[in-house]
Amino acid sequence: MAASSLRCIAFTYTQIEPEKVQCNEDDLTLLGIVGLKDPCRPGAKKAIESCRMAGVQIKMITGDNVFIARAIATECGLLSSDQEHGVGEVIEGSEFRNYTPDERILKVNNILIMARSFPMDKLMMVHYLKQKGHVVAVTGDGTNDAPALKEADVGLSMGIQGTEVAKESLDIVILDDDFASVATVFKWGRCVYNNIQKFIQFQLTVNVAALVINFIAAVSAGDVPLTTVQLLWVNLIMDTMGALALATERPTDELMHKPSVGRTEPLITKIMWRNLLA
Repeated sequence: MAASSLRCIAFTYTQIEPEKVQCNEDDLTLLGIVGLKDPCRPGAKKAIESCRMAGVQIKMITGDNVFIARAIATECGLLSSDQEHGVGEVIEGSEFRNYTPDERILKVNNILIMARSFPMDKLMMVHYLKQKGHVVAVTGDGTNDAPALKEADVGLSMGIQGTEVAKESLDIVILDDDFASVATVFKWGRCVYNNIQKFIQFQLTVNVAALVINFIAAVSAGDVPLTTVQLLWVNLIMDTMGALALATERPTDELMHKPSVGRTEPLITKIMWRNLLA
């Protein structure tokens, strides 16, 4: 049942004396076992594929046992069928805790699913991923997720099921509690970043061109072709119209096909410098 992504609960009974507070497990009589199904949301699989296409690696950290974690991960497309029996892809929290710091840094990239984990395991994974130079985003809804949400570069909390403690530690609230919204966050974030780059390239082109023309004209002819007032008008028009045109562009699906930008990547790329000079 656990391998079919069902959470199992056993019902038992026993007769105890009024003065007895505890009972031995061996004295319990099993009535039956119930499997609870918590199905993945319809858009979760597509959202995970979209994130992977964008160069974002998804990891699942859960308190469930390995069988349930593996089954849910396979169901939502996080773990492919050929990876299902892979070594090192699925581990337990106790195994991760027993690693040395050097082993954690070496293996943290390969871990896709961590089952039977404690809140500190999630915090440790975020810490070691950041040490490797990754930009880490964490989703969570419980009070025990607060340390990891605070440690991450971006904390995403659930708006419906999320606790107030979790919401205080985050940067973004997912109002519909759907992982598909995380993919939307990535898309809009890339759109904003792309629009900023376009605006910088546009502004630098205009300003550099105006300065170069004025400087060359002043040195060669002794007179400036653009007066101060004219330069102010150029800046005013370019700042308002250009900013509105470039800043209001909506995200496209092509943005999710581009490679992700690293933590140390320059804002003005070599291609932007080439376009600017040309």
